[in-house]
Amino acid sequence: MARRSLGRQFTWLWAAYAVSAYGSGLGFGAFSLIAVLALHASTAEVSALSAVAPTVGALIALPLAPWVEYRRKRSVMIAMDLIRFGVMASVPVFYVLGWLSFIQLLVTSAVVAATKIAFHAASGAYLQTLVRPDDLLVANARFESTNWSSIAIGPPLGGAAIGLFGPFITIMLDAFSYLLSALGITAIRGREETPSRSGGKRLQAGDLLDGWRHIMAHSGLRALFLNNMLVSGLVMATEPLLAVLLLRELGFPAWQYGLAFAIPCIGGLIGSRMAPRAVARYGQQRVLRVVGTLRVIWLIGLVFVRPGIVGLLTVIAVELAIIIGMSLYTPVVATYRLEHTPKHRVARTLSAWLIGQQAGIAICTALAGLLAEVTSPRTALAVAGLAILASPLLLPREPGASTVAPEQDSEYARKAV
Repeated sequence: MARRSLGRQFTWLWAAYAVSAYGSGLGFGAFSLIAVLALHASTAEVSALSAVAPTVGALIALPLAPWVEYRRKRSVMIAMDLIRFGVMASVPVFYVLGWLSFIQLLVTSAVVAATKIAFHAASGAYLQTLVRPDDLLVANARFESTNWSSIAIGPPLGGAAIGLFGPFITIMLDAFSYLLSALGITAIRGREETPSRSGGKRLQAGDLLDGWRHIMAHSGLRALFLNNMLVSGLVMATEPLLAVLLLRELGFPAWQYGLAFAIPCIGGLIGSRMAPRAVARYGQQRVLRVVGTLRVIWLIGLVFVRPGIVGLLTVIAVELAIIIGMSLYTPVVATYRLEHTPKHRVARTLSAWLIGQQAGIAICTALAGLLAEVTSPRTALAVAGLAILASPLLLPREPGASTVAPEQDSEYARKAV
């Protein structure tokens, strides 16, 4: 079957996304290594770099959401890429000058997290102008496959690059990937109108929460949003627990630990390619319910990991099953979200979604870490695996609809534009 073309403009956007995704994969873990090796940071400081910085970034992104909504999305994406390039490139430059500090690493991580949310909010809104409505699922599936391939390939290559050249070179390569992304987005042709507000009103406090208001007023989006917060939070909370269990308690070599997470990422290519066909055959709602349930039943399997090759294969099998389900489910949800969000609310809705997801990950990771400290990593994994089994109860049982009356939404649209 010939590959379906979505047009040259989409190809540029996809290429820009790919180069920054692979750059991020290449630089994965470099900040933690710099904190430990170059700045001699404590365990608490390294933990703060991984947990606190993204949370602060989400708070920074909150007021950016309405700002993104009423700007040209292509210009916003270019600006976010250039900001990421600048702050990332400052790290090796300041190190050479002898000015690098842990505070700078913390601020850089927070800024990168905030600009990532703003970029993806603008990108999701801009995507609707580049492809036809019936091509949205195919487009989202391609982004998803690129994301998982970058996770599979980037970190192993980044680890090799760090070993050969040091973490500062990989940080610089990551920074340049954002510059290349900005150039790719610049290559997209076509005039984009600037969204306007009636009467030239300034942003108001209510604009900050409008994305959440839309999500919570729509029964389908509300269910999917709450489900996503729980599932993504619990899945990501298992990563540090599994690292301690495999590396410290079970004595897995570092290369086996990396292999256990790199190989299953192939499932991301499988699941994302299946998404359009699954929806065409079974329908969007059935895929959301069935795959949304199947993707969470495997996590409890991590509790039964044992030393040796059998344990390694267990981790690979469990992670593979989870990733296939996640990569099939995610583009379907992304498409549903765009289809059920008015164009004048897309950026704020996507920002609210991403901020909520980040908050869910931070909360679940913190709680899981505390539980593991009091009991053990295996016990915390068991609690996470059991808790996630309740998440399908949050999935929508029927096509969701907004509880806002159509005439109210139309009135809002007239005021907004």
